[in-house]
Amino acid sequence: MIAKKRERTEIIYDILSGIKDKGNNVKPTHILYKSNLSHKMLKEYLDELIEKGFIEESEDKKGRKFYSLKEKGFNYVYEFKVIREFLESYDLN
Repeated sequence: MIAKKRERTEIIYDILSGIKDKGNNVKPTHILYKSNLSHKMLKEYLDELIEKGFIEESEDKKGRKFYSLKEKGFNYVYEFKVIREFLESYDLN
C-alpha cells in the first residue's frame, strides 16, 4: 500500500488537535511527535498559526515554551472533524 501524502489542512488539524487533546497547554516536543513533522517544518507551521490567530505561545518562569489554542483554533478542529466525518460517511476520504 502506498502511503498517502497528508494535505496541508490535515497537518494543521494534527497540530491543533494535538494541542487540544493534551489539555491545551503543551510543549513543542509533544506537538512534534503528534504532527510527525521535522523540527523546521513544525516551526514554520507554528509561526504561521500564531500569526493567523489559531494558537498562542507562552513561556514559563524557566523560559520553556508552551502552546495553546485560541478560539479560532478550537473552531478549526471542530469544523475539520465535521468535514472529515461527512466525507467518510460518503466513502469519499
